[in-house]
Amino acid sequence: MKRSWHLVLASALVAGAVTPVVAAGSAVAADGDITPAVLANRDVVLTGDAVVRVPPGTHTYTGVISGEGALRVSGTGTLVLAKDSTFTLPRSRQHQRVRIPGGNHPYVVVGSPDEPAVTVDAGATLQYGTGGATGLIGSFPYNTPGYQQNQDNIRVDGTLRLSLTRLFNLGVISGSGLVTQPRNMWGTLQICGTNPFSGVFDNGTGVNFASTTCAAALPDARSVVNRGSWIIDTPLDHTVIQRQNFYSHEYGNDVNVHSRPGSKVILTGVYSWSDSGDGAAPSLSDPGLNWRPVAHQLNKRGTNIEGADVQWGDGTTHQIFMPGTAQTVYINLHARRQRSRLTFDYDGPVTLGAPIGGGMYHDTLGAPGAGDVVIAGTSGNDVTFAAAQYYDGSTTVDRHATLRLGSGTAGGDGSLHTGGALDKLIDNGSLVLRNTRTPTTLPAVTGAGSVTQSGAAATTVTGAAYTGFTTVTNGSLIVSGTSLRRSSAVALTGSSAVLDLRKARDTILRRLRVVPGARILLRRDSPELTVGSTTAKVSGARLAIGGALFSVSRSGADTVLTALPASAATTPAPSPSRTGRAATPLGAATGTTADTGTMADTGSNAGAPWAVTGLAGVVLAGVAAVFAFVRVRSRPRTSPRHAR
Repeated sequence: MKRSWHLVLASALVAGAVTPVVAAGSAVAADGDITPAVLANRDVVLTGDAVVRVPPGTHTYTGVISGEGALRVSGTGTLVLAKDSTFTLPRSRQHQRVRIPGGNHPYVVVGSPDEPAVTVDAGATLQYGTGGATGLIGSFPYNTPGYQQNQDNIRVDGTLRLSLTRLFNLGVISGSGLVTQPRNMWGTLQICGTNPFSGVFDNGTGVNFASTTCAAALPDARSVVNRGSWIIDTPLDHTVIQRQNFYSHEYGNDVNVHSRPGSKVILTGVYSWSDSGDGAAPSLSDPGLNWRPVAHQLNKRGTNIEGADVQWGDGTTHQIFMPGTAQTVYINLHARRQRSRLTFDYDGPVTLGAPIGGGMYHDTLGAPGAGDVVIAGTSGNDVTFAAAQYYDGSTTVDRHATLRLGSGTAGGDGSLHTGGALDKLIDNGSLVLRNTRTPTTLPAVTGAGSVTQSGAAATTVTGAAYTGFTTVTNGSLIVSGTSLRRSSAVALTGSSAVLDLRKARDTILRRLRVVPGARILLRRDSPELTVGSTTAKVSGARLAIGGALFSVSRSGADTVLTALPASAATTPAPSPSRTGRAATPLGAATGTTADTGTMADTGSNAGAPWAVTGLAGVVLAGVAAVFAFVRVRSRPRTSPRHAR
């Protein structure tokens, strides 16, 4: 049946509204479905919102899209852009504001971001570039310092592949898909501003997260697959927080962190290996694989802290950022504009199984680390160093925090670097020493915290200016060239505990509490022990001092004091020479301020033996006094009373 002329005309008008119309030259002015023009490699000038429905397969577009409108890429194939496209949203839809505060230290702030100018639907793939410098969609009107902020924001629900070899920015990124870069593609994505993207970044070579001229945030991104270098920096006086888990797929990747003075980078996720799942869904079949070497070092990953202030954790998690050993991870502290600083801030126990050094990349131990380490004072923050640390700097344990050197299990011994110009330990919390096989020496210790020796391997203290408790539950605490006179109390709470004072500067203790079997070692040539204000020159077979009773023996050049049970007090013992008031009863004050805080919990209750020993002494003394009184009252008189 013939169609009427007006119906044909109407159909032509409708078709003209949704299909390209050839303009001057080879450019096409269009909106709606521009698939035919794109597949034909025609330049397109947008006059409104447009869509490319990419058929299966890979299709390289050598044209340019300009004009005003938005572009949606849908379908099931891959659209590759070989040239830069420059379209923007219509001015009526532009409300994004870009400010550049900071004066001599400018940085970029993006506010009220525009809707996406580019959308990649689920199932579709859009590729920027063919391995060269062109192929990006963008407009750059802001004259931003250090990089070009893209005006064309993008939403990625499918896949965006970045095959570019230049520094570039994608604007504000949203969506839930995958942004991926090929391996060995020496271009760099610059991420700035707050990006509501909830998908996955797959970094094949290099990504800049924030910079000296912009802060950045990815509050909702699921994870980062890192196959290259993820580089974090900050503007002056800014804190940049990244909460994503990082996954390593292969050998040769790292997270490198920089920061400016007054700035900090906080990482709250876990940098793990991924042995399963693709780039969009990385996963690790067994968390233990982070700690065990695998073939070809595929799970080796690292972090280089380049004069930055970095914090692992934010006090709300207890999964360490770098799980692994020296065979699976590396950690370097370098000094650039400033020395590095690494803070551990967790709300539960974590273990650092690798050394912190200062070498280049995998050569962690090529040089000492140039930085300081802090165990933050978050309640429950309990950090174990299960490896020999190799940084020349201070280690600070804040109040309420615990640092353990050694895991207490075979193969998990730990230590701090000594001999460096800046090595020192500031202990305001709890320091617990629990190596099983490797003896260790501490740098100089100051602060108001406690020191507890609980491992079978000995620990040597060469500088002791801390004022908290000293507790030995197991093994030997060796005092060499220094003194424990500033420690508020010394407690030997295990029968195998040894306090070795043979090389101490002096043998002065403010308070002493012991359990039977514990030993104190002194020099044989001039054995002397002071507890509180009482000094005893050790001689004979027994010594009573500070409310404790010891047997005395000699071995070679040593004098050995072995704590006896309280019941042994019924046997007369030589009294110490007094230099002031009488020996302090067990557990009594010595004229010093009351104890503050509690000793570190190392699996035994130090307070209980002290209390029991002290109580037993008091009871026995009381019984002895009553017994003597009764005997005197009941003894018959042998001579008459003299009268005057």
